[in-house]
Amino acid sequence: MPTSRQGAARSIRHGAARLAAVMPLALLTGCGSGISFLDPHGPVAAAQRDLFFEVIGWMMIVVVPAITLVPFIAWRFRRTARNSAYRPTWQFSWPLEILVWGVPIVLVCILATLIAGKARSLDPYAAIPSDKPPLEVEVIGLDYKWLFVYPEQNVASVGVLALPVDRPVRFRLTSDTVMQSFMIPALGSQIYAMAGMVTELNLLADRPGVLLGQNTQFNGFGFQNQKFDALAMPEADFDRWIASAKGVGRPLDEGAYAIVSQKGKLADLRSRFDFDPAKGLIFSSVDPNLFTAVVARYRPDAAHRHERDEAENHPSGGHVHADH
Repeated sequence: MPTSRQGAARSIRHGAARLAAVMPLALLTGCGSGISFLDPHGPVAAAQRDLFFEVIGWMMIVVVPAITLVPFIAWRFRRTARNSAYRPTWQFSWPLEILVWGVPIVLVCILATLIAGKARSLDPYAAIPSDKPPLEVEVIGLDYKWLFVYPEQNVASVGVLALPVDRPVRFRLTSDTVMQSFMIPALGSQIYAMAGMVTELNLLADRPGVLLGQNTQFNGFGFQNQKFDALAMPEADFDRWIASAKGVGRPLDEGAYAIVSQKGKLADLRSRFDFDPAKGLIFSSVDPNLFTAVVARYRPDAAHRHERDEAENHPSGGHVHADH
């Protein structure tokens, strides 16, 4: 009969085997539910997912032979093998050289062409084709929060980002602190937000969901808390969300922004504002020049130059902060 120690060891081995078998499935499952491009909620993330699997598929040409042949060679020519042929007199072989060098070179060329082509189509500044006008959202990175301003609707939010489904969203981003990285994985793409500069990102949600948004740039001990919920909702629900925000009766004036921009988590603002952190901090109105003022605080010339570019690129459809 096996001893208790042997039984315990066998149980551990069986448990490890089961864990190894389900680990890949667990990882893929964890990448769903609006937290990864592997469960895309928009065309940009879907294109990135397709590219991801295409690259993996091409890489298998090299990976699979390496994974299978290395253990086979180690076993075939093991020290105790008696029937293994050993020929120490090596000779030059063109077929072998072509196989060893030619396949990787061809593979690199294929991957370079594939990735370069998709990179051009995934330009974050490129507008997403649609029969609907894009929703303008101004994003200001803070320590450790994201402030979202809806200039056309004249509302703002911290901790939540409401997005209408099947309508493009044009983000304009800057930072009122150090460099940050804005990313909604389920919608795709990532772009930096930097003080004194304005970057742009175009996304679209094609189905409802609560999506993870985050700062992926390590810029301090609180960066891991700089997350938000991107609420992709039908157009009618988005309109109701805007109407509800307008009824909050809390303006984002200079004093309120001074409080919001202080270093700390969203939950830390509960001592200054009455709100539910799960629903975000909502402001019913906002200074229309807030985004431009934040940019100008670090580079006044860059702010005005950006406004001129906005007027040239969006003469009628875009929301422009102009100094009159």
